[in-house]
Amino acid sequence: MRPPRVAILHDWLTTFGGAERCVVLFHKLFPAAPIYTLVCDHANLPEELKSTRIITSFIQKLPDAARKYPNYLPLMPRAVEQWDLSGYDLVLSSCHCCIKGVITREDQAHVCYLYTPIRYIWDLYHIYLQHTKMSGIRRKVFEWTSHYLRMWDFCAAQRVDKFIAISETVRRRIEKTYQRKSGVIYPPVNTDFFVPDPEGERDYYLVVSRFVPYKRVELAVEAFASRPDALLVVGGGPENAKLRAMATPNVEFIGKVTDKELSLLYQNAKALIFPGIEDFGLTPVEAQACGRPVVARGKGGATETVIDGVTGVFFEDDCADDLNEAISRLSKLEVDSKACRESALRFNEERFLEEIMSTLKPFLEKKSGSFISGGANNELS
Repeated sequence: MRPPRVAILHDWLTTFGGAERCVVLFHKLFPAAPIYTLVCDHANLPEELKSTRIITSFIQKLPDAARKYPNYLPLMPRAVEQWDLSGYDLVLSSCHCCIKGVITREDQAHVCYLYTPIRYIWDLYHIYLQHTKMSGIRRKVFEWTSHYLRMWDFCAAQRVDKFIAISETVRRRIEKTYQRKSGVIYPPVNTDFFVPDPEGERDYYLVVSRFVPYKRVELAVEAFASRPDALLVVGGGPENAKLRAMATPNVEFIGKVTDKELSLLYQNAKALIFPGIEDFGLTPVEAQACGRPVVARGKGGATETVIDGVTGVFFEDDCADDLNEAISRLSKLEVDSKACRESALRFNEERFLEEIMSTLKPFLEKKSGSFISGGANNELS
């Protein structure tokens, strides 16, 4: 009996983050599988994928696609539907946008590891419109395009045989948005790389984030305007100028850092400040892997990774006063670095690989049989 033929799909490979780390591990499970992606910046590929066969869409040939691929969002549904995947037994998609919309045969299985339904056309749609500066014409185009994309995206979700959500937060969002059930497998964190340093100095608080509105970095900057403590801010993005303009002298922006530098920053921090509501949130787990606690908004993925009163504290209201009160509460706790580390180990890479393979095993074993096509009321085990 021949081995199952597998294809791995990911929306785009232009930068390397948590989602791309999942793709690397999927490739580790299926090293012979090609990777289909809308756009690829080969210069930014991780070493693990350098020799992989990568198949791109027609969007790859459009002007400056590797950098301006978001401008081609209206073309993405057509692009993913053009691929002929009929030669594979299993399609494994890693999706946060449109890649789940590929067309498969009734005797193929499509398992989708979903980071979230497309947030800027679903639950963050009005926030995106509010905070993104667009001319009148561009705004109207975006509104009409989003309307079309929501209809396509819902239909595309019905093509998937099984969804795997990255968190309970996303599982609930999938059910509300797509009317589909899903399992949960938490994303992997490299807990062998992010490790504690018992000799850490602990002389500042830390924020690690992209500078976009829903990350709420401004909430941390505002909170520390009334505190004597130092705050280091790692990252960059569209809100860079705004955040720097409102910062007080005790807030330092250090831009992008290497993984090694980030690990050192975690190890020496009093705590990580995590002010946004995330689907999962890798940084709280990385910080805990380094033995450091987290001050997080008590909603979203952080409630699944941080143990309130043990490995950190939550604040409920979206305001600087509530965040400051939570920081003060944390300072009175005797946080055990080992407890933080143990909490993070729940999300290690070995666990991720085992859970993914356990979920895929029934599909791989049925490669010679007939797969039942997807649908809201037709979930596969």
